[in-house]
Amino acid sequence: MIELLILYILTKREYTMYAISKEIEALFGVYTKPSFGAIKPALKNLENNGFLTYRKSMSDGGKLSKYYSITKEGEKELKILVKKELSNNPVQFISNAKIKLSMADLISKEEKEELFLHLKTLALSFKQESEKILNDEYTDKNFYQRILLDSTSVQYANLITIIEGFEKDNERNG
Repeated sequence: MIELLILYILTKREYTMYAISKEIEALFGVYTKPSFGAIKPALKNLENNGFLTYRKSMSDGGKLSKYYSITKEGEKELKILVKKELSNNPVQFISNAKIKLSMADLISKEEKEELFLHLKTLALSFKQESEKILNDEYTDKNFYQRILLDSTSVQYANLITIIEGFEKDNERNG
C-alpha cells in the first residue's frame, strides 16, 4: 500500500522524502500513517523498478536533497496498484479500501466497476462474518465483544453504502 500512496502523491508534483511523508499524512493520515523508515525502502524499490526518478538539489541551508518524481511507467504502475485486488484479510480492509476508493478517479469507468464490485463483495463477506459471530448463540461473547462486533458490522454496512453511491455516480458520469 505504501508504494501506491507514494506514486499517488508524486502525480501532483515532485517531493522530497520528508515532503512525501507529510503529504501522505495530510491526505491519508486518517487511514494509515506509514513510518519514515517504511517510505525510504519503498522509494528505493520504486526507483529500481523505473517507476520514479529523482534529482538532487542543494537547499538554501546547504543541505543536499533528493526530489522524487513519477515516471510514465510509474503512472501505469499506479493504475495497476489501484485496480489490484485487496487480500481477504479484514484487519486493514476498511482503511485500504478507502485509500483505493479515494484514487478511483485515476481509472476508467469499467475499471471502477470492477474495483467497486471487488470491494463491495469483500465488505459484504466481512459484514456477514461479523454478524454470524454476533448472532451465534453457541459462541461465548462478553459485553465488549458484542459491542465491537456490532460496530464492525456497521462499519462494513457504511462502506457498502458509500460504494453503492460511487457505483451510481459512475453510471451517471461514465
